[in-house]
Amino acid sequence: MKVKLLLFSLFCIFSLSAQQSKPLSELKKEQADALKEIEETNRLLNENTKTMSNALNRLNLLSQQIDSRKKVIELLNNEITVLDQDIASKETQIQSLENDLGMKKQQYASSVRKMYLQKINQNYLLFILSSQSFSQSFHRMMYLRTYSRWQKKQADDIIDKQNSILQEKVRLISFRTDKVELLTKRQAEGNQLNKEEGDKRAEVQTLEKNKNALTEELAKKEKQANALDQQIKKIIAEEILKSEKAARAEKAAKAEAQKRRTAEIKGGYQMTPSERSLSSTFAGNKGKLPFPLAGTHKIVGFFGVHQHKELTKVITINNGIDIETTSGNEALAVFTGIVSRIFTFEGYSNSIIIRHGNYLTLYSNIDQVYVKQGEIVNTGQRLGKIFTDPEIGNSTLLHFEIWKEQTKLNPLAWIQY
Repeated sequence: MKVKLLLFSLFCIFSLSAQQSKPLSELKKEQADALKEIEETNRLLNENTKTMSNALNRLNLLSQQIDSRKKVIELLNNEITVLDQDIASKETQIQSLENDLGMKKQQYASSVRKMYLQKINQNYLLFILSSQSFSQSFHRMMYLRTYSRWQKKQADDIIDKQNSILQEKVRLISFRTDKVELLTKRQAEGNQLNKEEGDKRAEVQTLEKNKNALTEELAKKEKQANALDQQIKKIIAEEILKSEKAARAEKAAKAEAQKRRTAEIKGGYQMTPSERSLSSTFAGNKGKLPFPLAGTHKIVGFFGVHQHKELTKVITINNGIDIETTSGNEALAVFTGIVSRIFTFEGYSNSIIIRHGNYLTLYSNIDQVYVKQGEIVNTGQRLGKIFTDPEIGNSTLLHFEIWKEQTKLNPLAWIQY
């Protein structure tokens, strides 16, 4: 019964150890991802100098940096917890093996003493020949053979147990070494976190001191955003009118033309069958569209109206998302479509609108434009080099929007990020 209980305990220990190996590997992968995020954010922070124009973006980057750093520390704590469990498991396992080894040694020693006292070990042949019958001789011979095999197995088990204990002690030393390394790493990450939080407090204090200048800058950006919004609506209205004229022209030319160009909603953009198909495919890829640029990047401006977490009186309004990236990076088309408009607007450099049926994607703050109006572009095609503004701390920022007819949509619900 004791042996069964011991075997069951060992099985549970091995099972627990096996189950923990997977979470530990996952924790290490998550930690590597978080450290990569920190590295990318550091690159963006180092590239952009401090100016009032990009102060909020820098503060948002720093907040993301701190969140990533906290995640790393949390993952390190989880790894240490798993290692503590592994260490405790190994110590229990070693203790069980040592107890089992002690029991086997006692059994073996007892058997040797018993054979010595019976003097069986001294003269096997005499023990067999002194039997009173042939049957007894045969049974004694079989007994000695079985007993000998049992003794050999006990000796082999003892050696195996000793080797197992040695191996588990080596693993235990490895776990403890890993734990020391993790504790050291956690301390370093904690020190870095304290520094970054200090930097963040200093930036918040600077912004609070210069809140008049910040308010003016935000008002200027809001004015530019509203003007861009009106320009986009104007372009959309023009294209709806253009599509209506095309539909009337087709109707005059063909009786069946009404079936060819139709709008999804009353007063909306009138699409050809191919445009309706493209629109449907675009809609079917919601949440799967690729990111509008490659390489190092961080989202620093989010869709909608937001009250800033650190600056309680600051409210930001965004019709899309703002993506901070490195100098020289390029905007990429998120889906197949036709270049509807290319225009220049104050505060946004060049803007490109791509039509996907009755959906539109907008790419603003483009320095060098690679495409032409009326050109068909494919998913992932390079549209232009993103503008790096020396006047706002060498910030390289892509502004991206998605519209359906005249309704603004949250890009983060559509793209993979």
